[in-house]
Amino acid sequence: MIQIQLSNITLVLGAKRIFENLNWEIQRGQRIGLIGANGAGKSSLFKLIEGEYAPELGGSITRARLVSTGYLPQQPELDLTLTALDSAMDGNPRVAEIHAELERVEKSLGDPEVYNDERRLQQALERQHQLIEEYDSFGGDSYPERVRGILLGLGLARSELTKPLSVLSGGQKKLVGLARLLLVKPDVLLLDEPDNHLDLPGKIYLEKLIREYDGTVVIISHDRYLLDAAVTHIAELEDGKMTVFEGDYTSYINDKEMRLARQEEMFRAQQHTIKRLEAAIKRLAIWGKVYDNEDLSRKAKSMQKRLDKMEKVEKPVIERRRMELQLNGWRGSNKVLELTGVSKSFGEKVVFSNLNETIWHGERVGLIGANGAGKSVLLRMILGQEAPDAGEIKIGPSVSIGHYAQEHETLDFNQTVLDAVRYAGEMSESRATAFLLRYLFTYKQVSQKIGELSGGERSRLQLALVVLSGANFLLLDEPTNNLDIASAEVLENALEDFLGTVLIISHDRYFLDRTVERLLVIEDKGLKEYQGAYSDYLEKAG
Repeated sequence: MIQIQLSNITLVLGAKRIFENLNWEIQRGQRIGLIGANGAGKSSLFKLIEGEYAPELGGSITRARLVSTGYLPQQPELDLTLTALDSAMDGNPRVAEIHAELERVEKSLGDPEVYNDERRLQQALERQHQLIEEYDSFGGDSYPERVRGILLGLGLARSELTKPLSVLSGGQKKLVGLARLLLVKPDVLLLDEPDNHLDLPGKIYLEKLIREYDGTVVIISHDRYLLDAAVTHIAELEDGKMTVFEGDYTSYINDKEMRLARQEEMFRAQQHTIKRLEAAIKRLAIWGKVYDNEDLSRKAKSMQKRLDKMEKVEKPVIERRRMELQLNGWRGSNKVLELTGVSKSFGEKVVFSNLNETIWHGERVGLIGANGAGKSVLLRMILGQEAPDAGEIKIGPSVSIGHYAQEHETLDFNQTVLDAVRYAGEMSESRATAFLLRYLFTYKQVSQKIGELSGGERSRLQLALVVLSGANFLLLDEPTNNLDIASAEVLENALEDFLGTVLIISHDRYFLDRTVERLLVIEDKGLKEYQGAYSDYLEKAG
């Protein structure tokens, strides 16, 4: 059953045509991963479905009767005065309505005018039964506990449930927004990057929710692991066109490569046929004119009509323009980082106790752990921004650190993109502009302030500045959070060729599998080492 149908949709925002004559069907029960480069129009598509944007004349969006949708934007709008728990509880107002009506019905059962009137009593009992059934479908008296379970499963700490949303991070607010939607249980869930800022247990919990959701789910995500684990279809938005593939992300990659190979083969064969026809038409037209032969001229015109009516195979775009990223490291010290007896506490809360660890030149090390376990604290201590309470942190004498910050804290949002690169690279304006174009910035964006950039654009700029730093020890904190899949793949390849050492904090399991050779896991206020990438760790740790 088709729940939502988009027909010949064209959307223009400002001077930019986002897509034209786009067609898409969302069928009941599908779990769709919506992918595409940053700026392709994925979020705009959700806003069209929700009615925030209107298509140009001629296009239509049709919903099946009574189909409800729930939309989680990248930045949900919530009442910041409420606590996380209260906000989630209010996400489904129907529960409160049922509870209130149940109390009214139960009170009426004690009214002599009702219990002495058989017809009214029967109506009241039937209504009570209906309300109890509906109330039970939402969890009944255990509804508050269910709400808590969802919030805790997604990664909020118990202490954060009673904090007002105003003091929580953007990622935590997004978790509350997601919980509110899951409690309403709309027929179609539209989720715009719900996995950003989730730790690994939260991502696993989200995957389970998507797989088991009794409805349809469309999720915008750059997490290839999630797209393999949770979806039944991939919808790719590329060049303003929608292509739907059946299966998970890995199946989509294989299918797409085969389709492009077939299309390339058909294009070449058709081009060969077209050239032969064009040569024959030209020859017949010349002969018809030279020899004044109407038959030859007629044949030339007939062949031209056939050629004009031929359905042309589009030339496939095999290689699309990608960010150019080349990390130029250098040898440096053999012992890059050494932690000896490092401990750290904040008040009575012990974060680390007696850490001992060494990272050697050329290693690719992943650092993982639940949100709040201390990953960022450890990073700050390595950077010298936080002092350990005990122990020592040593950086090799010929080691230069390059830092990629998760929240882009290393960027000056009031600075222009051009100035940031000019000062960092000590280069002329023309050289800085040419350098930025390699990172997919346009001439217009070069003169913008950094604060006006999108998350993905800030991420590419940070990577550009890391390159200009010339560092041989990279500390990368969630580097793929705002990157599209193509840019994440460019980063993976660049790290493979990098001559230096890398320590990566990431919840991107696919990225960890592609880049690291051992994992440090924060457990019980210490570091536990696992050889191999994320999948190896998952197998060993269960």
